[in-house]
Amino acid sequence: MRQLILTASIALALAACSDTPPPAQPTAAPAAPAAAPAAPPAAPADADKHAFSGEINAADFAVRLKKLASDEFEGREPGTLGERLTTTYIKDQFERAGLKPGNNGSWFQSVPTVEIALQNTDVTLDLAVGDGTEKLAYKKDMVIGNLSAKPEVTVKDSDIVFVGYGVNAPEQKWNDYEGLDVKGKTVVVLVNDPGFGNNDAELFKGRAMTYYGRWTYKFEEAARQGAAAALIVHETEGAGYGWGVVENSWSGPQFDLPASEDPAPRLDAAGWIQRDAAVNLFKKAGLDFNELRKSADVRGFKPQPLKAKLSVTLKSSIKSGSSDNVVGMIAGSAHPDEAVVYSAHWDHLGKDPTLQGDQIYNGAVDNATGVAGLIEIAEAFAKQNPPPQRTVIFTAVTLEESGLLGSRYYATHPPVAMNKTVANINMDAMALVPAARNLAVVGYGQSELDGYLKDAAAAQNRVITPEESPEKGHFFRSDHFNFARKGVPALYAKGGTDLINGGEAAGRAAFEDYGKNRYHQAADEYRDDMPLDGVVADLQALYAVGKRVADETTWPQWAADSEFKAIRDASRKP
Repeated sequence: MRQLILTASIALALAACSDTPPPAQPTAAPAAPAAAPAAPPAAPADADKHAFSGEINAADFAVRLKKLASDEFEGREPGTLGERLTTTYIKDQFERAGLKPGNNGSWFQSVPTVEIALQNTDVTLDLAVGDGTEKLAYKKDMVIGNLSAKPEVTVKDSDIVFVGYGVNAPEQKWNDYEGLDVKGKTVVVLVNDPGFGNNDAELFKGRAMTYYGRWTYKFEEAARQGAAAALIVHETEGAGYGWGVVENSWSGPQFDLPASEDPAPRLDAAGWIQRDAAVNLFKKAGLDFNELRKSADVRGFKPQPLKAKLSVTLKSSIKSGSSDNVVGMIAGSAHPDEAVVYSAHWDHLGKDPTLQGDQIYNGAVDNATGVAGLIEIAEAFAKQNPPPQRTVIFTAVTLEESGLLGSRYYATHPPVAMNKTVANINMDAMALVPAARNLAVVGYGQSELDGYLKDAAAAQNRVITPEESPEKGHFFRSDHFNFARKGVPALYAKGGTDLINGGEAAGRAAFEDYGKNRYHQAADEYRDDMPLDGVVADLQALYAVGKRVADETTWPQWAADSEFKAIRDASRKP
């Protein structure tokens, strides 16, 4: 993802009483599907003439998906013509569906931004190590950026220190910076966290990534410690994605909120280095990277200075601007001051003129699926009779690919206060694979919303299951996280891998194919033969969850062991 800093407040959490059951455990999948999968409909050539039904169905979804993922929208990059076309389309669809403006009388919420664009893209990291020097090349060996929004920064002869995972977690009794002064120095850190590295279920959350494992946290903590620069060693398994994703995400302009919105300290230079480059650096410094990496997984790890220094100069253009969230709503009939919020990000990566052939990142799955689904669910709420008792807000947020900035801004400037926001249901990169027997919950076990989804899935003869790879930290990688860190129980779920036709093997193959060949690539495009029966069933289940939350009087709660519980409890006190 093209992201910058995501400031962490990780001690978070929950609301008052609830009659709903605790998070459900997954059960065995049903032996037979509720219905045979339907053939995918072809989207009509002229989407503007399509007669929408008001129901969540494949034909309507296909029209919206095809439009949002079209070349016309130019990859939906913030600050471009593609943004204006995209946000206007979403607003028009909200209005056509019967929603009202959701941001205090406006359809739009302007998110202030700082755009930082590296100008000297021939930059190298100059390393004085051993008896010689090494130069790491941009994109090939490393990516680097300036997070402090200064036109020019220079880091010269900065001592390099390996600080393991770069984690300072008092509640885990773990501090990789203990007794260490890194002011003005460059820290080299591992991605993910010690529980993953050690494969220890009792350490942090075992294989499931905590926020301490996210790369955004690494840069935040390094800045708090006073470091001049930070480099994360890329390893595909620990990061959850290959080097190509890092390279694409750090190419081109980067966005952040201005310091007035987020005054936390920021690094002058931050980036990633290829694992092979790290191994070579440590070897030249007389150290064994693999041995040091293992030592970082164990309590008592001691930071290791390298006999090496780093120098780099970054020249960047700095621009102030803004990008829009689109916000629609249906006022609650009984409790208009309480809200359920559906969210999906509309932005993607735009165009890359350096590519041969197709230069547009259409983002059909990521995240035209979520926005098309958002409109489908909004229309279903608008047509339902009786109307929801609580207010239901639909927000298509910007700058997810730049660090979840649109949802972060929404969460600090909500039209309905966060302590009156009952739940968030987020849709990001919905699964365009054939219908599955299961719905996979990202962050399974975090809140009682799992129980709501279990009931909705059961009505479809389906089950809920934990996500396949909790070590990849998906719970911290989409917009629901900004609701969670304000204490709002958040649900992020999509169709799983146990396909009705083909089972787990077919499902895993389909997801792996997307991750390898289309995720954050120009090949993520709409096709008329895409299977849509699965995603439509997923949207119907998420609609059922929101409808139930909007109409009941109780509040879904965080699980007792959730790291998000405390702040919700505090926010709901009289």
